[in-house]
Amino acid sequence: MKLKIAVLPGDGIGPEVTKQAIKALQAIALEFDHSFSFTHASVGAIAIDETGNPLPEETLDVCEANDAILFGAIGAPKYDNNPDAKVRPEQGLLRLRKSLGLYANIRPVKAYETLIDKSPLKKEIIEGTDISIYRELTGGIYFGEKQLSEDGNTASDLCLYTRVEIERIAHLAFKAAGSRRNKVTLVDKANVLESSRLWRKVVKEVATEYPEVTLDFLFVDNAAMQMILNPKQFDVILTENMFGDIISDEASVIGGSIGLLASASVGDKYAMFEPIHGSYPEATGKGIANPIASILSAAMLLDHFGLSEEAELIRKAVEKSLLLNITTPDLNTEYSNVTTSKVGDFIADYISNPKDSNLNFNNIHLGQSTII
Repeated sequence: MKLKIAVLPGDGIGPEVTKQAIKALQAIALEFDHSFSFTHASVGAIAIDETGNPLPEETLDVCEANDAILFGAIGAPKYDNNPDAKVRPEQGLLRLRKSLGLYANIRPVKAYETLIDKSPLKKEIIEGTDISIYRELTGGIYFGEKQLSEDGNTASDLCLYTRVEIERIAHLAFKAAGSRRNKVTLVDKANVLESSRLWRKVVKEVATEYPEVTLDFLFVDNAAMQMILNPKQFDVILTENMFGDIISDEASVIGGSIGLLASASVGDKYAMFEPIHGSYPEATGKGIANPIASILSAAMLLDHFGLSEEAELIRKAVEKSLLLNITTPDLNTEYSNVTTSKVGDFIADYISNPKDSNLNFNNIHLGQSTII
């Protein structure tokens, strides 16, 4: 298969982790005789510095001309610490989602057996957790009309949803549940919000088309509590934009590190794949950023194009790196010199040698090549 991939590394650790995802994709292309090309473009704070625009038109053109987008991270302290900034890196990401119609964000949350002790939650609570969160991405309060009074003392943000916006992501969630454990949980605040009451009404109607899937409901405050008390009860979580943003970040503690969570943002025509962590500016250039979420995002990219065997090989390579503690300091308790780049090298080497019985994984050379 030939794929053209737009690469938007962004800010902070974005370029470092995205580079490792590209290594994995290049190894897959070599192993399976695919052809992947990569075109880089700027977005976020670096784009503001270069052009004054967090999403330059040239970047949008690159995204529209390619088959998929591999995204890094955006954000910089000079904007995070300045609430009066009129142009912000996040505006570039929001506009990108809206311009490309990326209305569904999909975030897998899995408890890796080898990392259970890294989680702040008890083993018996998280063991076996496997959740897929479907978050609506282009509607709701993030995109609603925003107003600030002339005196600066009153502000409002409109949470607006239409039937169509709810229906299209609900169908995706129910289809996903049908290939998993046949359960969808709608997270809303229907006891208070009119927009949530519309969500509940429409999702109930969609559910009638999927009789094999069980639908239940949780208010968002209860869902946040249940995510900590009993995450194994969830299969597919369906929710609106802001609730999904919060719930999915909370779910990151299950795996022990936010550096493990990948995501896909899909629409009817375009698709983007990115780690859910931020730009982590404190770690920029230090080689300590965990690239696994970005690498797993590359696996989701392959899944999107039906390359399931290739995607599974990346996941096996990631699991091997976790098993051998070949990962960055957020998870590493054994090796002191495992950098972001070396994790990427190890995973790419494993992809290239998945069946080599002569590989001695107890002797890892963390220099020019990760495997001897």
